[in-house]
Amino acid sequence: MDATPSAAEAPPRRVVITGIGLVTSIGIGIDTFTEGLREGRSGVRPITAFDTTGFAHNNACEVVDFDPTRWIRRIPVDELGRASQFSVAAARMAVQEAGLTDEDVRARRSMVSVGTTDGESRDLDELVAVELADGPEAFSAAVARRYTAGRLSSSIVRELGLEDVEAVTIPTACAAGNYAIGYGFDALRNGDVDIALCGGADAACLKTFVGFYRLGTIAPEVCQPFDLDRHGLLTGEGSAILVLESLESALARGAQIHAEVLGYGLACDALHPVAPDRDSIARTIEAAHKDAGLTPDRIDFISAHGTGTKANDVTEAAAIRQVFGADGMPPTVSIKSMIGHTMGAASAIAAAACAVALTQGFIPPTINHERTDPECGVDCVPNHARPADLEIVQNNALAFGGNNAVLILGKYRNAAA
Repeated sequence: MDATPSAAEAPPRRVVITGIGLVTSIGIGIDTFTEGLREGRSGVRPITAFDTTGFAHNNACEVVDFDPTRWIRRIPVDELGRASQFSVAAARMAVQEAGLTDEDVRARRSMVSVGTTDGESRDLDELVAVELADGPEAFSAAVARRYTAGRLSSSIVRELGLEDVEAVTIPTACAAGNYAIGYGFDALRNGDVDIALCGGADAACLKTFVGFYRLGTIAPEVCQPFDLDRHGLLTGEGSAILVLESLESALARGAQIHAEVLGYGLACDALHPVAPDRDSIARTIEAAHKDAGLTPDRIDFISAHGTGTKANDVTEAAAIRQVFGADGMPPTVSIKSMIGHTMGAASAIAAAACAVALTQGFIPPTINHERTDPECGVDCVPNHARPADLEIVQNNALAFGGNNAVLILGKYRNAAA
């Protein structure tokens, strides 16, 4: 009798990251970004995206020296909003970094999933400014057409010429990057697709800056996660797109492997519009550990959501303590101290940071740190990267409405290792 399992009974496929594309305020492309992470580079600078007259604070982490025409070849750049330019450029980088051609991707069943908070709200700022200055008849039809959030994923499809593809934009606010990666991970391990381009993208916009400003959470100068004297977050922008494929596929084509996706956990507690909830965060972490088939003691460091606000840092640290125990908390860092809060791109960029940390053997620092808040009580790897032989890392993402997502990545080791 043939004991070969049917497709429905086959074990889930292992999923690995083979390509990483990045657009951030501390570096564009994986090499420059990794250098910035290791040296604790700051992306903070005065805001240029919109007029900050009347605001007491005007710092953010904007992307500079970004030439979209270097990466976007098939789509006229003026047909894309800034966030879509970021996502398409990052996807192009990721495909190239994975050692693939557009034809290679087109030949496979594929998925594109991009998380976002604001979509193309930067263009909405432009539309409003035009109406205020010149009246509604001056609205740009071209800008209006490129405004929809779905363009963040569909533009990647268009740029790469994909046909056998599912494209989705996931709007789960500041956890959207991890949601998008989890979506692609599920599709790959279940055999629904052969390759997935997953991540997040957002561009700096007035709407989000004003929203956080009115909440009293914009820092005057820098972001200081877990610091006793922290004053809030800085908004940022950028994108990270990861190429995910099955381990079997990666090995067959001799691809480099940055990390293995081991599992993830999601929550949507809806307990409060903006306040984080400790128990919900803890449940999400536990769900991720269960999905990955591991216990808390296996985690070598945590990439925290770590916004630098009073509420987030204490609540997130308490949730970590609840899961790991007071004596078992691993180093817990926040790269938002460097790149600001990039909204829907945040956890995707952090996932990329976790992957390069695994391959390069270091824990990124939490910069701008002076004194750890005793209520947080975490080892935030202050100010300087730490060499480390890492095996498994955890990437936290927390969002308004309790949309929490935790991703677990591991170092890939072949059988001989």
